[in-house]
Amino acid sequence: MKRALIVVDVQNDFCEGGSLAVAGGADVAYAISEVLKTWTDGDPWERRYDYVVATRDHHIDPGDHFSESPDYVTSWPRHCVAGTDGVAFHPNLDPQPFDAVFDKGEYTAAYSGFEGRSHDDVPLADWLRDHEVGAVEVVGIATDHCVRATAVDAARAGLETTVLLDMTAGVSASSTARALEEMQAAGVRLAGTPVVRA
Repeated sequence: MKRALIVVDVQNDFCEGGSLAVAGGADVAYAISEVLKTWTDGDPWERRYDYVVATRDHHIDPGDHFSESPDYVTSWPRHCVAGTDGVAFHPNLDPQPFDAVFDKGEYTAAYSGFEGRSHDDVPLADWLRDHEVGAVEVVGIATDHCVRATAVDAARAGLETTVLLDMTAGVSASSTARALEEMQAAGVRLAGTPVVRA
């Protein structure tokens, strides 16, 4: 069984200084890069993952997902708009190891990475299936939103799914706690402790 790491939405707008920043996002970006360096520099036969993929919010006109008066539940300030610096991966994250990047949310909210498509229009689930991936580990931002949705969808797709919480950043303690319960209920394995600084 092949294994993949899914790096969720580690983008400028979701890290400190961004339009929808999550405290600890920049540190999570750095931690992911350091781990990837360790896992990809050695003998290919000793690598932890067969593939490393990433997801990105990539909004063009997502409708009422954006609001001038957001409720921070279903509507949010403008973020990760296509063509802006906010959509780019955070500088602390080295994108070189990524085998594919899946953009999501051009015209919808799109919390789950499984709503994303690669540059050649392949959905994430199909890409993983085509590459014989049976197990995934999930990291990124935010634990209580896009990481949660991606992990739950991975488990529903029949993938053995683990979230490495030490490399996730959550918006708040209460919403992160609810997300952990939801992921566990979906059969997701949780390892570590999420970064929650709000």
